[in-house]
Amino acid sequence: MKTLEQAYQEFDYEQLIETQLFGNPQSINAYEECCGRYIGLNKVALIWQGKNGESAQWTFEQLAEASAKLANYFQQIGLKKGDCIAGLLPRTPELLITIFATWRIGAIYQPLFTAFESKAIEHRVETAQTQLIVTNEEQRPKLNAIQLANILTVHQQDTAHRQDPDFWTEVNQQPSEQAPVMLTFEDDFLMMFTSGTTGLAKSVPVPLKAVLAFKEYMRHAVDLREEDSFWNLADPGWAYGLYYGITGPLGLGHSIIMDERAFSVDNALEIIRQYKVSNLTGSPTAFRMFFGFKEKFDETIKSHLRAVSSAGEPLTPEVIHWFKNDLEVNIYDQYGQTELGMVIGNHHALEHPIKIGSAGFANPGHRFAVLNQNNEEVEQGGIGTLAIDFSQSPLTWFKGYGGNNRKSFVGNYYLTGDTVRFNELGGVDFIGRADDVITTSGYRVGPFDVESTLLECAEVLESAVIGKPDPERTEIVKAFVVLKPQYTGSDELNLKLQDYVRSRLSKHSYPREIEFVESLPKTSSGKIQRNLLKQQEIAKMQGIQKVS
Repeated sequence: MKTLEQAYQEFDYEQLIETQLFGNPQSINAYEECCGRYIGLNKVALIWQGKNGESAQWTFEQLAEASAKLANYFQQIGLKKGDCIAGLLPRTPELLITIFATWRIGAIYQPLFTAFESKAIEHRVETAQTQLIVTNEEQRPKLNAIQLANILTVHQQDTAHRQDPDFWTEVNQQPSEQAPVMLTFEDDFLMMFTSGTTGLAKSVPVPLKAVLAFKEYMRHAVDLREEDSFWNLADPGWAYGLYYGITGPLGLGHSIIMDERAFSVDNALEIIRQYKVSNLTGSPTAFRMFFGFKEKFDETIKSHLRAVSSAGEPLTPEVIHWFKNDLEVNIYDQYGQTELGMVIGNHHALEHPIKIGSAGFANPGHRFAVLNQNNEEVEQGGIGTLAIDFSQSPLTWFKGYGGNNRKSFVGNYYLTGDTVRFNELGGVDFIGRADDVITTSGYRVGPFDVESTLLECAEVLESAVIGKPDPERTEIVKAFVVLKPQYTGSDELNLKLQDYVRSRLSKHSYPREIEFVESLPKTSSGKIQRNLLKQQEIAKMQGIQKVS
C-alpha cells in the first residue's frame, strides 16, 4: 500500500486530468464523465430497491438512452446551458435520469431534499432562478404555492387527473440520440445550498472542476475498488450523497445502490447482506444506530464488509471500537463541507498513522492550516480555526457563495468555521463549530431558518435557536421563544409551534424542545447571543449529571 507521504510527493494535477478524465479543462461534460464514457462495457450503473418491494438494475447504456430522451424534452421546452433544473424526488431511477439529462444539455442540477417543505423549497428555487422541477405525486403538493416556469411529474399509472406533463409519457415520445453540450472546468454543473447563522441558506455553485476532486476522494479516502459492492447511505438531496453517492463512484465507472425506503437498521442490513456490500459510507448517525442494534449484526457481515467511511461529524470511540473488534473492519472519520467536498480524512487506500477521534490528514491535492485569531498559522499542538490553503490546494473549486461572495476567505485561506487542534501527528482533531450552525443527526440546520419560521406565528415576538448537545443526535434543535404579551406559553402552543416549523421547513429542522422565556440575551448592537444560551444549556446538563 502506498503511504500518504508518497501520495503527496507524487501528486501531479496535470497528469490526473489526463488519466482520470474523459474530457479536459476546455471541453468537459458531467454526463460524459459519469455515464457516456462507459457505454459499450455492459456494466450495471444503478442497483435500485423500491419502497414497495420492487427492484431493478440499470446499465450505463439504459441510463444513457433514457437521459438522452429526457434531455431532448428539456431542450424542446426551451431549457438550455446554464439553466437550473431541480429534482424533488426520492431515491429512484427517475432521479438519476434527471441528473444525467440535466448535465447532458449543459444545465445545472439542483437537489431538493424530499424532507423540505414549501418555504425551504421556495427560497432555494427563487435564489437559483430554477427553470424546472422534476417531482412525483407525493412531493407535488409542496409546489402548489410556488411560482415555477415548468414542472414535470412522475405520475402513477392509474392517476386520473394530471395537472402536469407526465415524466415517462414525455420521455417516451423523444428520440434516443442527443449530443451532450461541452463546457469548461469553470462552468457550473451543481447548485447546492448550505445553511448559515446570519441569513437564509446560501447558494454554492459547483463547477465541473470538482468532478476530479470527487473522484480522488473516492480513490484515496474511500478506497473504492472495481470489485467492491459499494453503498453510500447518504441521501443525494445533500452534498455527501450527491458528490460521493452519485458523481464520484459513477465517475469511476462503478455501480451505485439506491434504496428508496426510509432508513432503518433492518432495511440497511437487508441491503448490506443482499448485495454483499464491501465498501460502505455514511453519517455517524447511521453508524450509531447500527451500534445501538449491534445484536442484529452477525458473522456473515464480516465475510464481505471491507471498508467503512464516515462523514458529517466526529465518530464516537465506542462505534469505532465496535466496528474494529466485532465486525473486524476499519471505520474511518473523514471531513468536508458542501463548499469544499471532502478535504481531510483517514485514508483507507493510503498508509498513515491512525488516531482515534482524529479527522485525519489533508487529502492529496489539498493543504490545510490551523489559524489563530490573527489568521496566522499555529504550530503543532495549537488550537484555532481550520482553514484550507487554496494557493496550495489545486483540487479546490469553491468560488464563493452565489458565485462571488468570498466573505469566508481571508487571503488565500478559506475559513471553515470549525475549531480544531493541529495534533502531534500533523493531522486535525475536531473540537467544535465556531459558529452557530446546528448538526443534528448528520444534517446541518441554520438557526436563522428556524427562527424566521417561528416568527411567522402570530404568538411569537422573538426567537433564538441553538443546538443542544444530545448523545443520540449530536445536537437537537432547541428554540427559546419570547411570546407577545397577550399570549401565554403552554403545552398546546408548544406543539402548535413545532408542527408549524415541521410543515414549513423539514422534519429534521423543527425544534424538539421549546422554552418560553421573557427575553433573549443580546449584544449592545442588538444581536442575539446564541452562544450564551448554548452555554447555559450545557451548564444545566452538567449540573444534572453531577447530581445524578
